Amino acid sequence: MTTVQARPEGATTFESLDPTTGDVVATHPVHTEAEVRAAVARAREAAAWWSALSFDDREKHLTAWKGVVTRRIAQLADLMHRETGKPHGDATLEAALGIDHLGWAATHAGKVLKRRKVSAGLVMANQAATVEYKPLGVIGVIGPWNYPLFTPMGSIAYALAAGNAVVFKPSEYTPGVGEWLAQTFLESVGHPVLQVVTGFGDTGAALCRAGVDKVAFTGSTATGKRVMAACAETLTPVVIEAGGKDALIVDADADLDAAADAALWGACSNAGQTCTGVERVYVHEQVYDDFLARLLDQAKGLRADAQPGSQLGPITMPKQLDVIRSHIQDALDRGGRAVLGGVDAVGERFVQPTILVDVPEDSLAVQEETFGPTLTVAKVRDMEEAIERTNATRYGLGSTVFSKARGMELASRIRSGMTAINGVITFAAIPSLPFGGVGDSGFGRIHGEDGLKEFTYPKAIARQRFKPVLALTTFTRTDKAEQQLAQLVTMLHGRGTTIPKAPRATTGGVNRRRRTR
Repeated sequence: MTTVQARPEGATTFESLDPTTGDVVATHPVHTEAEVRAAVARAREAAAWWSALSFDDREKHLTAWKGVVTRRIAQLADLMHRETGKPHGDATLEAALGIDHLGWAATHAGKVLKRRKVSAGLVMANQAATVEYKPLGVIGVIGPWNYPLFTPMGSIAYALAAGNAVVFKPSEYTPGVGEWLAQTFLESVGHPVLQVVTGFGDTGAALCRAGVDKVAFTGSTATGKRVMAACAETLTPVVIEAGGKDALIVDADADLDAAADAALWGACSNAGQTCTGVERVYVHEQVYDDFLARLLDQAKGLRADAQPGSQLGPITMPKQLDVIRSHIQDALDRGGRAVLGGVDAVGERFVQPTILVDVPEDSLAVQEETFGPTLTVAKVRDMEEAIERTNATRYGLGSTVFSKARGMELASRIRSGMTAINGVITFAAIPSLPFGGVGDSGFGRIHGEDGLKEFTYPKAIARQRFKPVLALTTFTRTDKAEQQLAQLVTMLHGRGTTIPKAPRATTGGVNRRRRTR
């Protein structure tokens, strides 16, 4: 997963580079701790205005911003292409999904978060009970470079729709996308409710300590732990979306062409730099050979290069090339075989698709996030073994199941935050579904109702409608009131099902009875 760089000593600016050519895309400031605190202070002022608006008014502003982003989608996609190297088509898809999430958050915030009545129950029947979800204030968002728009928008859009201001620290590899979002928002809304700060790891750490009310982070598990440590100094809550080692399971009755297509795209799209990308495949032994043959056939002609129309771009973060190479080498050293690609597939900027088989389950290529266009394919005797292996890593972000008869059953048994059945990564494109992981993949959720509530706190109100029949919360409480309360509670809750006693132990089918004299 994406990591952050340390700030070069004395640097006040830095350059974002095109990973395909090495050319400079733009120069950006390295914001200091004082400048980050100033941005948060400005956001705090803007939040007072923004949170006081009605849900309908905020929806209008966000819809206006959505319109600007949509009309300039080609410009945005080109910027993402230059900063990440991903093909224009992939950048356009990413932008489109981000726009769709922005639209959903804007139109659903009121329905999910507004004040609603809840039952007070018979014991407190004299009370009217309501709950609503109120904005926290200022949210700090620390985003990744692999999906520099779609991923942070899962926090930005939902936090804004919930009534918060946002200070966004984009990756040092993709600062231009962050600045573009803040500029178009200010142009659309006219208030600095969304601001951006740029720089390296120090800038992100400063944001954690700058008095924001919550931090939403996407990146590596190791960096996520450092973010949590920095936030712990001020008891600032966090949402962590960290690494993944997602598996795809192929049952004996699966559509093998579709499963092979999903495995290849899930592993190699965005040059494999996807936190919910497919890195492991477990295939039922009855269809293993057939599946592998179809996978290799579909992989023919798929290349990563700088040619126009190439479907795979470069590795955006140069340091990741060493990680990818080491995982492939470890797999081969431990008895695995490369049926496509291999160590030589790792170049200076590009990595060619690599498929590994017979790889031990405790190897780096199976246990650690590779974050490149590589895939391990393993044969399993049945779906029980597939589930067991799938759940055997410390990660639990996404997963995929291909099965005609048992899709829901198998999906429900996978320890992951999300699962796609007979598709791949489809859950991320559905705005109403929560997105997030378990274990070392993090905690908290973006997207959906859970994503809106993630950036709020619940406000509960109990209002007395009439004087209580039983006066309980007073020092004038009577013995009679206490007796009536006991009778009421017994009537309401005293009819539980009796648990049957365990049968007596037997020996040789004969009850052993205690003899008495």
